[in-house]
Amino acid sequence: MKYQRAVLFDAAGTLIELREPVGETYARIAREHGVTVAPSELETAFRVTFKKVPAMVFPGVPIAEIPPLEKTWWSKVVTKTFLAADPAVRFADFDAFFEQLFSEMSRPEAWREIPGARSLLQKLRSLRWATAIVSNFDRRLPELLRGLGLAERLDAVVLCSDAGAAKPAPAIFHRALERLEVPASRAVVVGDDEALDIEGARAAGLRAINVRSLAKLDELLDLLAGLQI
Repeated sequence: MKYQRAVLFDAAGTLIELREPVGETYARIAREHGVTVAPSELETAFRVTFKKVPAMVFPGVPIAEIPPLEKTWWSKVVTKTFLAADPAVRFADFDAFFEQLFSEMSRPEAWREIPGARSLLQKLRSLRWATAIVSNFDRRLPELLRGLGLAERLDAVVLCSDAGAAKPAPAIFHRALERLEVPASRAVVVGDDEALDIEGARAAGLRAINVRSLAKLDELLDLLAGLQI
């Protein structure tokens, strides 16, 4: 089915979220491996580290070869997070810890939909809006979305590895529009990060709505109607 207008959603923080805060998950699994660090310290360290590291973009690498590179990327993020939280931290077997952590975060059960996400996507489909996710997430995302029952309500999932560029670069938004065959003038980006989602979308010629401005996801329908796209 061809649509004439589209909503491009961010993933984490917009349509899905972890059931347990990052810091708590890191701390809980670390304790099983003999390392004790306060969840609050890990949470802060993770957020600072995550903003500093380069995006998961591997130009020229075939898609099939990207997942191992993404896993290595995450290993470095986790290492930096623990060192930032406690420079004295030492794991007897960091690889074993990381494998357990990575496996935990790869399970759909570790995630949940933001309240109202599935119903919103269904309503948009009935109103003939194309729906897609545009995300800097790694290649585990499609499987997570299937496990959460969201994949079938989306027309496309575009990751930074698909576009060879990460938000806020215009290329990743344009790749999604190409997939949907919808012009930028008839598309809206919805996300929770002002720099990556909102400013990035506007720089790419799209309208944008910060999901944090909504009390609940369903309010998006009224905002979209007001745009008269």
